[in-house]
Amino acid sequence: MQRLALFIASIALTTVVMAESFRVTDIRVDGLQRVSAGSVFAALPVRIGDYMDTVEIQDASRALFTTGYFSDIEIGRDEGVLVITVTERPAISEIVLEGNKAIKTEDLMKGLQDNGLSEGQIFKRVTLEGLGSELQRQYVAQGRYSASVKTEVIDLPRNQVKLQITIDEGSVASIEHINLVGNTSFSDEDLLELFELRTTGWLSWITSDNKYAREKLTGDIERLESFYMDRGYLKFTMPSTQVSVSPDKESVYITINIAEGEVFKVGKVELAGDPVLPEDQIRRLVLMREGQTFSQVLMTTTSDYITKRLGNEGYTFAEVKGIPEVNAETGLVDITFFIDPGKRAYVRRVEFRGNTKTKDEVLRREMRQMESASAASIAIENSKVRLERLGFFKEVVVETKEVPGTSDQVDVEYTVEEQPSGSIGASVGFAQGTGLVLGANIQQNNWLGTGKRVGFSVNTSQYQQVYSFNYTDPYFTVDGVSRGFSVFYRATDFSKINVASYSTNTYGANLNFGYPISEVERIGFGIGYTNMLIETGSSAVQEIKRSPNLYEGLAPRYITESNLAILTGLVDQAGLNPGIGPAPDLDFSELLDSPENTLNNPDGFIDANGDQFDSFPFTLSWAKSTLNRGQLATRGASQNLSLEFSVPGSDMEFYKLRYSGQYFQPVYKDFTLRFRADLGYADAYGNTNGLPFFEHFYSGGFGSVRGFKRNTLGPRSTPAASYRTVTIGAQDSNSDGKYDTFDTGYLLCETSKDVIYKTGAEVCLQDKAVAQVFGSDDLPFGGNVLIEGSIELLFPLPFIEDQRMLQTAFFIDSGNVFNTECGFYQQNCFDVDLSRMSASYGIGLTWISGFGPLTFSLSRPFQYNPEDEIETFQFSLGTAF
Repeated sequence: MQRLALFIASIALTTVVMAESFRVTDIRVDGLQRVSAGSVFAALPVRIGDYMDTVEIQDASRALFTTGYFSDIEIGRDEGVLVITVTERPAISEIVLEGNKAIKTEDLMKGLQDNGLSEGQIFKRVTLEGLGSELQRQYVAQGRYSASVKTEVIDLPRNQVKLQITIDEGSVASIEHINLVGNTSFSDEDLLELFELRTTGWLSWITSDNKYAREKLTGDIERLESFYMDRGYLKFTMPSTQVSVSPDKESVYITINIAEGEVFKVGKVELAGDPVLPEDQIRRLVLMREGQTFSQVLMTTTSDYITKRLGNEGYTFAEVKGIPEVNAETGLVDITFFIDPGKRAYVRRVEFRGNTKTKDEVLRREMRQMESASAASIAIENSKVRLERLGFFKEVVVETKEVPGTSDQVDVEYTVEEQPSGSIGASVGFAQGTGLVLGANIQQNNWLGTGKRVGFSVNTSQYQQVYSFNYTDPYFTVDGVSRGFSVFYRATDFSKINVASYSTNTYGANLNFGYPISEVERIGFGIGYTNMLIETGSSAVQEIKRSPNLYEGLAPRYITESNLAILTGLVDQAGLNPGIGPAPDLDFSELLDSPENTLNNPDGFIDANGDQFDSFPFTLSWAKSTLNRGQLATRGASQNLSLEFSVPGSDMEFYKLRYSGQYFQPVYKDFTLRFRADLGYADAYGNTNGLPFFEHFYSGGFGSVRGFKRNTLGPRSTPAASYRTVTIGAQDSNSDGKYDTFDTGYLLCETSKDVIYKTGAEVCLQDKAVAQVFGSDDLPFGGNVLIEGSIELLFPLPFIEDQRMLQTAFFIDSGNVFNTECGFYQQNCFDVDLSRMSASYGIGLTWISGFGPLTFSLSRPFQYNPEDEIETFQFSLGTAF
C-alpha cells in the first residue's frame, strides 16, 4: 500500500498531465549515471511515432518504476519530444558485517545476495529492513533472544552507499526447566531421555544440550509423538506447547501438555491395490500381526520393505502406504497396505560423476546394475557398496533420475569424491619403534586410475632396508579373478625393533591368484620362492645358536669346585715363585673329573638346521568382507583365514594358520562398537627341528595390544653365555723358578645354585660346567601361538564437521604370545594360559591425511606380566610428496 501511495503521489506531482494526445517524434532521457539508456528504452512501452495521452504517460511511468532503478521519475513534453527525467537509486559500493559468529559471514552474504543486496547492485532500503527483521528471527530461532541487528546506510560520492550491518548475537538462552503435563503411562525421566534438549548439566558446556533452539524442540516433539505412536497410543495429542523466556532473556522454560489416550491393538491386516508379486511373498514382509500392540514404526517399516522388494523387481517408483482404520469401541486398528507398483522401470544409462582420477571402467566393473536391464534397488545399492569398499573414495552417493518424456526409464548416477589411495615419489616418516623411514617409493592401490595396485620401493629405516616391486590386477579376468606378483630383497636387523639379536638377508618372488566365490567372499592361493641367509654374532641368543660352546683349542678337562680348593692349597704350599732353581711342575690330573655330557647343551635352530635356506612357501586363504568402506569402516564385518606352509622338500618345513576378524555394531547415532580378534598357530613338520624362530608371532604395539612396546609381549630369549675357565696345572718351562705355562680347564658345578639367567649372572647346575651370562638381557623372542582381541567404541570428535577421514575410539586391548615348547632358561614363556593375557585401555585417533596416515594412542595397562614393557603414548606418522 505504501508503494502504491508513493506511486500515485509521484504521478500527481511529477507527471505533466496533457489533456490532448500528441505524436511522439523523439524520446530524450535525462539524469542517467550508471543505468544505460538501452535499459530505459527496453522498459519503456512507448516508441517514436506512437500517440500518447494521460493514460499512456501513466503506463510509461509505472513501467520505469517497476525496474527498481529509480527513486523519482518526471515525464514532460517539449513539443513532439517526450522528455523523461530520472533520479537513480544509489548503488551498493560495500557491505560490512560485524559481530556475527554463530552465523558465518559467507552464509549472511549469500542471504543478502539472494535478496538482491550485493556489491554493485541497486540499493533498496525496504529490502534491507526486511532482511534485518529476518536475521533477527533466525537468531531468535537459535535461542538468542537478546540478539539485535542494526543497519546503517552511509552515503558515498557518485550516488553510492556503504551498508554497515552490526550484529549483537547475545547469548543462547539456557533451558532451566522442561515440564511435561498429562503423562501417566510413562515417567518424566523416561520421556525426557528422548529429548535432545536438556536442562543444564555438568557436561552442558561441551554438549550445549541446554541451549534452546526451535528446530531442536520441534525434533524433540516429533520423537515424543513417535514414541507414543509406536506403543499403540493412536489418539495421542499434544494440545499445547509453551516456551517462556525470562525477563533478562537468559533463561527458557518449556511446558508440553500431553493427552495420551488409549492403547490400540492390531486387528486385520489387508493388502490392497496391485501387489504384482504373489501375496505370500508380500505377507512375509509384513511385520504386524493380529492382536499385537499397534506400532507406527512397524507399519512404516513394512511399507519400506514392500517398496524395496518391488524395487528389486524393477518397480522403481512403487508406492506402498499403510492406512490404519481405528475402531474406538473395540480398541482395534485394521491396517490396509495399499500397493501401487507403477510401471516397471528400465535403466537407460549408468553414469559417474566426480571421478577425476579413477577411470570410468574401474567403477563400471563394480556395477551390479546393468544398463538396459530392469532397475533393481538391491543391485543399485550393492553397486554403491562395492564402490565404497574399493577404498578409493571418501564418499559415494547414488541418485536415480527419471528420464524426461518417459514413464518407464531411469538414469542411475553415482557421484564419488576421490581420496588418497597411496603415495608416489619420495617418502619420509617416523614410527615409534621403527624410527625414521627414508626412501623413494611408488605405492598406489589405484595406479593411474586403473584400479591396479603397483608398488616399487627403496626404503630404509634403522632396522630394515627393502627393495621391492609388486603388481596386482584385481580384474585379471572379467569375472573378477585377480593376479599379482612381487619380487623383493630385504635386509633386516631385528635387534632394532625389540626382537632377539639376529639379522637376515632375504630375496625372493611370489605369484598369487584370487577367485571371487560370492559378492563378499574370495579364496586365494599363492606360490613363491625365498632365499634367506641368517647372520648372528657372538652374542646370539641360545635359541638361535647353541651357547655356551667349548673354547677352540681347549681340551675338555674339568675340575670340581672342591678339587679346585684342594689345588689352590697345594699351590700355596709349593710356592709359585721360589726364586731359585726350577719350580716343580704342578700336575693335578688325579683331581680332575670327566663327567659325561657336561657340555652337551641343546642345539640352537641354526645348529640343527643351518643358516641358509631355500624355501617354496604356498598360501591358501579365504576372505569375507561386508564392511561399508575400504578405509575407516564403521559398519559390517570382515574375516580372513589363511594357511601358509612351505612345500615338502624345502630347506625349512613349517606351516602357519592365522585368523583375523572384526565386527562393527552400531549402538547409538554415530557411536559404534568394534570387535577385533587375531589368532595364530604355527609349527614345524618333516625334517625341520622346531618352528623357525623368524616365523614366530609377536604381540604389542599398534595393530596389536596398545600400551606395550612393539613386539615385547610373550616369551623372551635366553642370553648368550660363556663357560668359566680355571687354572688346573702349571709348569716352569725355562727353569727360572717362575711358572710361565698354565693348563686351563672348565669348572664343574657340584650343587645347583638358584640364580636368574640375566646378564652378569653365574649359572651353576649340578654336574654341569659353570657358565657366565654375557649377552644382552632377555629380548622378545615370540612364540608359535598368538591370541589377541580388542573392543573399541568409535565416536565422532566434537566441533569437526567432516568426520570421514577421522576415526577416534575408546579401546580395551588384550593379548599375548605363547609357546608350546619353551626353552629351559626362557623367561616369560608359557604354554597357552589365558590368565597370562596382558591388557590395556585408552583412547586412539587415526587420521587419513594428505600427508599419509597419522595414528596416535594414549593408553594405560591394567593387566600385565613382570617382563612386559609399558609404553603409554604411541604414535605413527608419515608423508608423501
